[in-house]
Amino acid sequence: MADPQRVFIVGCPRSGTTVVQALIARHPAVHSFPETGYFESLYGGIRRRWGDLGAHGEHHWYHRMGLARSSGRRRLRRLERMLAGRKHAASPLTPAACVRRYVDLLDGCARLSGASLWVEKTPSHLMYIDEIARHIPDALFIHVLRNGADVMASIMDGDLHQPTHDFGGGLAVWARRWNRSIEMHLACRDSPRHLLLCLEDLAARPQPGWHRIRAFLGLDASLPLLPQPASLITDPEREPWKRDAASGQLQMPAQKVDALLGPVARAWMRDHLRDYAEVRAQVSGLRSETPVHDIGSYRAHRRL
Repeated sequence: MADPQRVFIVGCPRSGTTVVQALIARHPAVHSFPETGYFESLYGGIRRRWGDLGAHGEHHWYHRMGLARSSGRRRLRRLERMLAGRKHAASPLTPAACVRRYVDLLDGCARLSGASLWVEKTPSHLMYIDEIARHIPDALFIHVLRNGADVMASIMDGDLHQPTHDFGGGLAVWARRWNRSIEMHLACRDSPRHLLLCLEDLAARPQPGWHRIRAFLGLDASLPLLPQPASLITDPEREPWKRDAASGQLQMPAQKVDALLGPVARAWMRDHLRDYAEVRAQVSGLRSETPVHDIGSYRAHRRL
């Protein structure tokens, strides 16, 4: 059998990557996976890549010797047990060999399900696009972008109400990370292996958005979408904040800015977040003055 197409969905957390993954997974030819977090485990240095202040470098002795991080090797064994029910005595020693076995694992799961394409969604894999593309040269990437103020509010809401440390760090940290994610997205805009989507445009015009996705992935247009994804998207008990998105039914994302962030925080965001109207214009071809939120567009002329 031919190898399945390999697709990675990336973006800043809370940008809508889960609902885009679930939408694609509703196609009968697609097999999907819960977040693997694999390349972050294999290569490390995520805080430095996000541009966090005071983050340490990632060049350790095992990098200099061309060896894989032990956390990446352990993650590979866990994924093999979780996804395929198999256990290996040891993982490969080099990053290239680890990625080959990771890809073989996901390819095998897709073949068993009869799928011609698999999709993996880990938002932070945005920071490892170079490594993914080097090891998996036929990989396709779907980038999901969302208005920065709404992302900030969603992260603050998650930090308040969800039993996880994933949303910790505060407004300044996540503003810097969102700006960095926008830089990464736009750097890939003209590559034929990358598709950039603004969540607001996809939710407002789902049919044209789905046609773009389907054409980019080469999915059969004659096969109707399933009511729900046929493969696992997320663990609703462990990640309850993803329950609504896991159905793959597009709807306009809720705006929580006014409810969660006061006037001082909103003014700060206007000064520190990149102008999303301009970003959206570059991605979607909209006019740059298109309003994106009632608190106005954001200026990113100062570094955080």
